[in-house]
Amino acid sequence: MATYAIGDLQGCFSPLEKLLDKIQFNPKHDVLWFTGDLVNRGPQSVDALRFVKNLGKSQRIVLGNHDLHLLAVAHNAHPGWEEDTLKSILQAPDREELIDWLQHQPLLYHDEKLGFTMIHAGLASSWDLATVKALAKEVEQTIQNPSTAKPFFQHMYGNEPDHWDSNLAGWDRLRCITNYLTRARFCYPDGRIELNAKGKIDSQAAGDLIPWFRVPNRVNKNLKIIFGHWAALGGVTETPNTYALDTGCIWGFSLTAMRLEDGVRFSVECAEPRR
Repeated sequence: MATYAIGDLQGCFSPLEKLLDKIQFNPKHDVLWFTGDLVNRGPQSVDALRFVKNLGKSQRIVLGNHDLHLLAVAHNAHPGWEEDTLKSILQAPDREELIDWLQHQPLLYHDEKLGFTMIHAGLASSWDLATVKALAKEVEQTIQNPSTAKPFFQHMYGNEPDHWDSNLAGWDRLRCITNYLTRARFCYPDGRIELNAKGKIDSQAAGDLIPWFRVPNRVNKNLKIIFGHWAALGGVTETPNTYALDTGCIWGFSLTAMRLEDGVRFSVECAEPRR
């Protein structure tokens, strides 16, 4: 039995098939972890979503910002963006089954035996494991509740508050938790999140922005954190206990899997970048 964590698919199903062939994946014995963003931007979103769902107990996923965006559009809480490639899901005969399954997936997955914690994007510097588990559960319960799901998606978009405070309440609290877990890349040294900055780490060298995983006094440094979302890292963080797995398949680079038992990585080229 082997466990493989795989970076953002974003609707790139054909490269996933090639990667699974390369690692000789056997769903009877192996388990796949997905860092979120199964859908959008790529041309095969419904195929990717359907495949992962049908893996059943052979998969673990966390929700990414594009997955949440799909849920918002499906709940008529957002009109969608012009560049979305979600139509194949929204018009699928099994649309409701797919959306319901996705809506019941977590924002965080922790495996005590393997010693890894998986999120899509980042953590606030003050969150230890017990705290982030509880906070993720707050958002998950809101998303999964039929009476609060649509209001949550209506209030989900936005960059404020930019700093975690345990006294936050209401939609501000839930939005702040969601933004750290599904959108974080850069922070200020005091832990405030900056959601407009993208690109490589050295692209912000002239300012005081740093990656979320380099914020001073980060209390979760001992957690072995698997994440995606940040393709510009190229899978490299140079920070202990952080494992970046989005290697930019949608941009024509590669799709990567890391075997958790020994840390060995496997990649396949993604020859056709998003246009």
